[in-house]
Amino acid sequence: MIKKCSLLVATLMLAGLFYLLLYPVTIDPVAWQAPDNPGYTGDYQVNSKLSALEHLDISPYTGPEDLIMDRQGQLYISVHEGKVLRMKPGKEQPEVFVDNLGRPLGLALDQNENLIIADAYQGLIKVTPKGEVSSLLSQVEGTPLVYANNLDIDRQGLIYFTEASSKFGAEENGGSYPASLLDLMEHGGHGRLFQFNPDTGEVATLMSGLNFANGVALAHDEQSVFVNETGGYRVLRYWLDGPDKGQSEVMVSELPAFPDNLNRGLNGQYWVGLVSPRNKLLDAVSDRPFIRKMVQRLPASLRPKATFYTHVIAFDDQGLITQNLQDPEGVYPTATSVFESEDTLYIGSLTAETLAWIKKSQLQ
Repeated sequence: MIKKCSLLVATLMLAGLFYLLLYPVTIDPVAWQAPDNPGYTGDYQVNSKLSALEHLDISPYTGPEDLIMDRQGQLYISVHEGKVLRMKPGKEQPEVFVDNLGRPLGLALDQNENLIIADAYQGLIKVTPKGEVSSLLSQVEGTPLVYANNLDIDRQGLIYFTEASSKFGAEENGGSYPASLLDLMEHGGHGRLFQFNPDTGEVATLMSGLNFANGVALAHDEQSVFVNETGGYRVLRYWLDGPDKGQSEVMVSELPAFPDNLNRGLNGQYWVGLVSPRNKLLDAVSDRPFIRKMVQRLPASLRPKATFYTHVIAFDDQGLITQNLQDPEGVYPTATSVFESEDTLYIGSLTAETLAWIKKSQLQ
């Protein structure tokens, strides 16, 4: 009996070993070297400035990924359930403004107050102030957009947007979050930054080979555009005009967390939502593709995933960190975006059941 039990255990262990070594997975990891992690020191020194966040109930909806405000003070919020909510001034709860979307992520308003949505499933969507919905762009060069992520619009109406991954589509991989985990684990450079002219339909690829291209924000002078490279823990700058036109450079590097959305703020600032602290295991095996494949074969509960630590930052045109706001307790989880009004910061989230906000006077 003991001999049979020992044989069974050995067989199971061997089967487990073969599974970890050989079972097919959807990723084909690429070796790279993760940059140094400063942790929560220096510009990112630990603080509790966001511990006093207030919360706006958006139930029954969740995941207020991005938000923007129009000239009338109406707040628009993209949520996990495939809708965009609208919060009118003086109201206590938002209403549904747009329905029947896929997974709306980034939001922007053009000069005519049309709401432009980067929908991870459907591409770029236009919604007029009256709520009339139309598709702007669903494919590039004959290939469907499978993970439109974030966007910004210049004064001429040109749209700058990212496709986080051209390989791991959000819809086909169970949603934007599961698809992001696949792309980050592979690190194959499937992200792109585009410029789109909605009047002519012309699309230009400005940057490619990005590791999970995420937030987008035009510089205040519109001479350049910033893009968050989530998988590289950094913010890049692409020059649209001037002597460096067509070139890119690193703007902010070695972030202690994964950067998500990117929004223009006031006083020359740009706000970044840091969705989760960096994962030590993911960094440690960055140059070991075979081990990353083994990690991918583990049950989902054992693989690297987002952890709760509320953190947003702002930087200026020189790449200097101007704001560092945190709540180490992570009461408001997975902060993805920041919208700055004259007196308030609104903070979005990948998973939260509320929209967070705080008066700027409380941060001084």
